[in-house]
Amino acid sequence: MAKKSALINAMELSARKAARKLNRDFNEVEHLQVSRKGPADFVSQADLTAEATLREELSRLRPEFGFILEEGGVVPSKDGIHNWVIDPLDGTTNFLHGLPHFAISIGVKAGKEVIAGIVLDPIRDELFWAEKGVGAYMNSRRLRVSNRKNMADCILATGIPFAGIADHDKFLKEAEAVMEVSAGIRRFGVASLDLAYVAAGRFDGFWERNLKEWDMAAGIVIAREAGAMVSQLDGGDKMLEKGDILATAGGINKSMLDIFRKIRLGR
Repeated sequence: MAKKSALINAMELSARKAARKLNRDFNEVEHLQVSRKGPADFVSQADLTAEATLREELSRLRPEFGFILEEGGVVPSKDGIHNWVIDPLDGTTNFLHGLPHFAISIGVKAGKEVIAGIVLDPIRDELFWAEKGVGAYMNSRRLRVSNRKNMADCILATGIPFAGIADHDKFLKEAEAVMEVSAGIRRFGVASLDLAYVAAGRFDGFWERNLKEWDMAAGIVIAREAGAMVSQLDGGDKMLEKGDILATAGGINKSMLDIFRKIRLGR
């Protein structure tokens, strides 16, 4: 196992501190203060508390870094280079419904490139982490994507559009095309963990549209360091800017890109 760098240790320390309060709140979910942020998109006091904890801890450990926050917006970096990209509670809707599948996601951008990230599942105590050029790990175990090459053997993950999100018809076409050739589709509602699961070989691939930077940043570097092919659905590389993503094991990457290409061309 590669030794965790000071950067990874800083993220882990901060995430675990935030996770302790999240776990307590999860066990008392019916008492949480909840406000409606948008159609089928909730923000809870747990979100805000976790983000405040992460910001406080990471500011102390790396005062020169800026922040790109789901709830708190952008805080410019002092060094003009590095930014934390944070989703303090990815899977808020799961959390608020008592579903034990959510995560804390922290990525590090140097300029426009994501160079490190962690995704912590506090319920299962699984810490997925990676740094560019170092590899990807779950706790102390090295991660590698699956080696499946036949789509009929593969399980794919996705995110299904909900109320207030466009592209329902497009998604249904994509899902139908994938279902026709694969072993199945899963929808767990936590993009950061979906990407981490691709890295771990639990999923053979993942695609989704309409994501935000904080949904993907950490997961992208974790998936790539485990050997995944990561791009937009059309093969482009502007996932963080455009919001659509495809991450797959190498053996099925062409097959998945072909599916989306045919749909774009109306075939």
